[in-house]
Amino acid sequence: MNAVPGDTTKTLERRFQLLVDAVTDYAIYMLDPTGIVVSWNPGAQRFKGYKESEILGHHFSRFYTEEDLATNLPRRALDTAAREGKFEAEGWRVRKDGTRFWAHVVIDPIRDAGGSLLGFAKITRDLTERKKSEQALKESEERFRILVQGVTDYAIYMLDPEGYVTNWNAGAQRIKGYSEKDIVGRHFSQFYTDQDRASGLPRRALDTAVREGKFEAEGWRLRKDGTRFWASVVIDPIHNDMGTLIGFAKITRDITERRQAQEALQQAQAALFQAQKMEAVGQLTGGVAHDFNNLLTIIVNNLDLLTRNARDPRDVKLIESAQRAAERGSKLTQQLLAFSRRQPLQPVSHNPNTLIEGFETVLRRACGELIALKLSLAPRVKWISVDGPQFESAVLNLVVNARDAMPNGGSLTIATGDVTLGDGDRTAASLQPGPYVSIIVEDTGIGMTPDMVERVFEPFFTTKEVGKGTGLGLSQVYGFVTQSGGHIEIESEPGKGSRVIMLLPAQERGEEPTESDVAAERTARDSAGTVLIVEDDPSVREVASDIFDSLGYDVVTATDAHEAIAVLEGAAVIDVLFSDVIMPNGMNGVELSRRAREMRPNLKILLASGYPMSALPSEGLGAGVSFISKPYRWTELSEKLRALRTGG
Repeated sequence: MNAVPGDTTKTLERRFQLLVDAVTDYAIYMLDPTGIVVSWNPGAQRFKGYKESEILGHHFSRFYTEEDLATNLPRRALDTAAREGKFEAEGWRVRKDGTRFWAHVVIDPIRDAGGSLLGFAKITRDLTERKKSEQALKESEERFRILVQGVTDYAIYMLDPEGYVTNWNAGAQRIKGYSEKDIVGRHFSQFYTDQDRASGLPRRALDTAVREGKFEAEGWRLRKDGTRFWASVVIDPIHNDMGTLIGFAKITRDITERRQAQEALQQAQAALFQAQKMEAVGQLTGGVAHDFNNLLTIIVNNLDLLTRNARDPRDVKLIESAQRAAERGSKLTQQLLAFSRRQPLQPVSHNPNTLIEGFETVLRRACGELIALKLSLAPRVKWISVDGPQFESAVLNLVVNARDAMPNGGSLTIATGDVTLGDGDRTAASLQPGPYVSIIVEDTGIGMTPDMVERVFEPFFTTKEVGKGTGLGLSQVYGFVTQSGGHIEIESEPGKGSRVIMLLPAQERGEEPTESDVAAERTARDSAGTVLIVEDDPSVREVASDIFDSLGYDVVTATDAHEAIAVLEGAAVIDVLFSDVIMPNGMNGVELSRRAREMRPNLKILLASGYPMSALPSEGLGAGVSFISKPYRWTELSEKLRALRTGG
């Protein structure tokens, strides 16, 4: 039996109504052409709170807020649906209890077969939770944006996948100098140096970030004005939820000051290490020189005593040859003492230009014919307090070294000038701030490698061939400059010559001071008298005894200070105390001298040492005390004793 068409239509309508009634996530209802509600499903009741009996026959505008009613939004929505075939929007709607929810609304016109408007189908969905999530996300993004924009110590900005800048924070503008409108849309590689761009570093940075999840490095970057700054850079890739690369987050920090501080610390540590090394070598060198002077004293004086009795010309010739060798050894010890800053200096105020011009002839002769010597002496340069002969020797040493570095000829310049060191000046970290005079010796020779420059002042270190240098020339210069309160350094590169800079403390006044005579009452003696010789080295003590004996003295000896004090306590007459300075058993020659003066105020004292008196604690010894350097000769000893007797 075939179904009646009318029954089929009713069946479909019932099924459709059952479908609509089963939907609870959407409000689905009908409006007549004027907006009156004519149907209502359970979803509408759940969203809006109205039962079907409460809402049928009422206008749908009651679901709208007062703000929307004021703009006549319900009427406009129906008009739009009728005119355009659909109205779709999102907005706040009102429930029966007055609370609001965020709704997604679709209104479709319903027409009959003839096109006449029968009403509207309205579907509403509650999107309040999604709206809250979006709003929370928007607020979070806004807070993050404000945070990023508020950061001024870091450049924080985004790049697209190709490296073009897409946003820009205040820190980026402060560090790099570009405003947002200057830089957005431009490639980030313009922040890199020419060398880094040529090597492809910007592209490699992005590739590394994608491949490894991060790129982190430090390097030079450019500001808008072309100046450089040392940057710490981090680049992180940004992927969307599907894992697709959508760009990069780039954070840059200007750490130029930190890098400068690290460099300054490293330089200070290197300078300290070098100073400690040179000081240790100096102490060792000074000790060796002192012991060597003891040996030379024995050799020289024995040779002198042999000379006085030698008659055979062959013997005289052999003795003279040995004496020349001993003199060379003495010069070596003096150079070693100069390096260890234990040479006796007699500083006097000098105009450095006058000193250099005074022995210019010697300097030109030392240069030879292949070297062009040029003096570039600053006018009205400040004066310096130095030992003149030692200053000349130091400059001559530098000239000779420069000459040897130019075997095929070249040019050599000696320049002077005034220099003022400030508190932050790292040129010479060992010097106090203040005025200095610079003496520069610059050549066009073969130059030196960095490791050579680091060791060049060490004694016996030389870049010359075997047999062509002792390695003590620059050591002597180093010792003289540092002992004079100055600083010396060398700038050199292989193939680009060398530049030696000496800085010596400048004097405030420029006139040569008059040396005051320090006179004291001294008792003159016509006879030689008795000498007490105090020396722990038996060989040196024996030589000294022979010399004093040959000079007419009665000799009494002691091996250390304690024996000497015992002699002074018991002996009737002691005219001269001749003592080594460095002795064992706890009391040195200077301390012995003070004790001896307390016991015998008129005692004449002569101290001998391989170290200079300036390096010894000689305060409080007073008049009648003299000093002789080892190795001494009997003629020098005789002159010292004569000066003590006459008070000269």
